[in-house]
Amino acid sequence: MALKVGDKVPVFESKDTKGAHFDSQEIIGKKPAVIYFYPKDNTSICTAQACSFRDQYQDFKDLGAEVIGVSSDSVASHQEFAKEHALPFILLSDEDKKIKTLFGIPPALFGLLPGRVTYVVDKNGIIVLIFNSMLGGKHISEALIALKKIVS
Repeated sequence: MALKVGDKVPVFESKDTKGAHFDSQEIIGKKPAVIYFYPKDNTSICTAQACSFRDQYQDFKDLGAEVIGVSSDSVASHQEFAKEHALPFILLSDEDKKIKTLFGIPPALFGLLPGRVTYVVDKNGIIVLIFNSMLGGKHISEALIALKKIVS
């Protein structure tokens, strides 16, 4: 069942880009966050999206928010992806698709691709925006608009 605006983000764990244990409770419920699910490292739209988050990362930090990218790629793939594109934010490996399932991410393009969905979460862990679009670049602007509304 898919999460919706007003729902509390479920607790989840994973491995981050460094292979370290990540527990969502260390961030979610303590400060605003942007959690974005994307199909695959090093594909054109996913790379453009990640680089756009990178280029505006300071804007997110200035609003007190953390950015977390999630895909089913391995930790090794994330390490290479983050290094090649100088990504300063957290990437989580969801190889077993447990996080995707918790959030209820729908498939895209008639089930041919994993979905591209961004969640903006307030400091209490409540979802204030869900943006579902294969247009990677639009996720950044929508997330920033939503964050500005909840921190002002």
